[in-house]
Amino acid sequence: MDNNPMLERPRRTRRLTLTEQVLESLGQAIVSGKFEAGNFPTEAEISRLFSTSRSVTREAVKMLTAKGMLTARPRSGIIAQPQECWSLLDPDVLRWMLEKKFSHDLLRHFTEMRLGLEPEAAALAAKQATPRALQAIEQGLQRMVDAENGDDDHLEADVAFHVSVLRATGNPFYAQLDELITTALKISIRQTNRIKGHTASVSAHRRVFNAIKAGNAARASAAMKAIVQEASLLIAADQARDVPAKKARSKASSVPAKRARRPASATR
Repeated sequence: MDNNPMLERPRRTRRLTLTEQVLESLGQAIVSGKFEAGNFPTEAEISRLFSTSRSVTREAVKMLTAKGMLTARPRSGIIAQPQECWSLLDPDVLRWMLEKKFSHDLLRHFTEMRLGLEPEAAALAAKQATPRALQAIEQGLQRMVDAENGDDDHLEADVAFHVSVLRATGNPFYAQLDELITTALKISIRQTNRIKGHTASVSAHRRVFNAIKAGNAARASAAMKAIVQEASLLIAADQARDVPAKKARSKASSVPAKRARRPASATR
């Protein structure tokens, strides 16, 4: 267990606490399917691997249990749970899935959720945004403009715009989705930008802002819907291209095996 290949050291930009390190490593391993056979390490084994106290390990296990990824019982030990038990709205769980278990279907499901949320959020923002909220949206838009000129980060600016629209609704339920949306958008936008070969359209986002500022809910909703629908179409097109490519790779990988058998048959 001391050199368990099933567990990877977490790679994050900021310095993590010991509990967060254990949480990251175990969470990524569960999502990657490394414990589907039920061979989950004990608290003692985890503590030895990370050189942490039992209290640190226990806290990480509790956090994963709260996310629906583990169950821990006195006699049964620690058991990894199937995906249907996971809390998919938890930002950590979603991030691990998008990073370690990426699929077009997962990205499509998230985009479908965006279609149900963001256009309505834009409409609500058009009705209820305060001057301060409008300023935050405009700042997000300006960051996108600055990014076009190389003075800001394209991804961070795009995410900031969408999150500011959620917060502008004045609805605490929308506002609390900001971390979830931020987590998933960073993966989603990176993928769609790669597919289309350029970053998000500033003009499309400006149409959303102008409609919200004008108090036109219908126009704000339509403008936001157009942005998310474009992402949905890009993901669908990329998935369609990926299917034959995967089949070709699978077929190519089976060719050497067939060739290797030919000499054996020739000697009979």
